[in-house]
Amino acid sequence: MQLRKRDFSREDSVEVAGMKRKPQLVSDLPRVDRPREKLAQKGSSALSDAELLAVIIGQGTRGSSVLAVADEILKFFGPSRLAAASPKELQSVRGIGPARASQLAACLELGRRIFKPEDEPSVVIRRPEDAASLTRELAAARKEHFCTLYLDTRNRVMRKETISIGTLNASLVHPREVFQPAVESSAASVVLVHNHPSGDPEPSREDLLLTKRLVTAGEIMGIEVLDHVIVARRSFVSLRERKLM
Repeated sequence: MQLRKRDFSREDSVEVAGMKRKPQLVSDLPRVDRPREKLAQKGSSALSDAELLAVIIGQGTRGSSVLAVADEILKFFGPSRLAAASPKELQSVRGIGPARASQLAACLELGRRIFKPEDEPSVVIRRPEDAASLTRELAAARKEHFCTLYLDTRNRVMRKETISIGTLNASLVHPREVFQPAVESSAASVVLVHNHPSGDPEPSREDLLLTKRLVTAGEIMGIEVLDHVIVARRSFVSLRERKLM
């Protein structure tokens, strides 16, 4: 399911004497105030969040300046949600296509890696509670998110990926989307996690069928599916503990 793109074309024009004025382009700004030139002269710390995003995005769209697109990203996500936004989520903003979404997501991930302490211990998944805790942001999500945790031979988390956003079904969660990152990361096993926005974590028939399909695919590839955890606002269910997989 695609998130509905926000149309902010009306917000980018101003009524002046009954006429709409076109949004100000970056090229209309004094050179010293243009994000790239400002960064070069004053350093990145002198730029606002929107200006930093504008430098990454590069250019706007027809009818919307790059600064307008950057402002809309910040309004849509907020600083905290933006840090964890997936490429699919970023594309919910008008003007952000697959290429720009990937570019933004790569920059955000690079920032997380650079500022991660070298001695920070890896998260180890020993119990379903560990997986639920690592994906606690899903409990409050208004749409279904399907995530996968990729583990090494010691059950340490190597990678976390959002596979799909929207109503959960087999067409949205394909085995290749789940296991391709596992192959890339040389993961030994995976833990599946998704949320139920309804607040009821009880597995549906579709949840069980999808789990069976992914377990079978994992067996063929030699990558074990350790568990499938379904989280809700106040509780979670482990299919492994329920002996449903």
